[in-house]
Amino acid sequence: MLLFRWLVILLLMVAAVCFAFYIGTGRAYYKRLGFIVLKWTTIAATLFFTVLIAERVF
Repeated sequence: MLLFRWLVILLLMVAAVCFAFYIGTGRAYYKRLGFIVLKWTTIAATLFFTVLIAERVF
């Protein structure tokens, strides 16, 4: 559980750094990479919390 929390925080920070690089350089590559990391982080977190909720219900 603790490992997953740190992984999500780390991935959110990676996305933030990508967006900062985009602001600094203006290269669209960093914006696209930031959105990809953010998208998959959100999907993974949603699935993880769905499993936690399902465990409590059943």
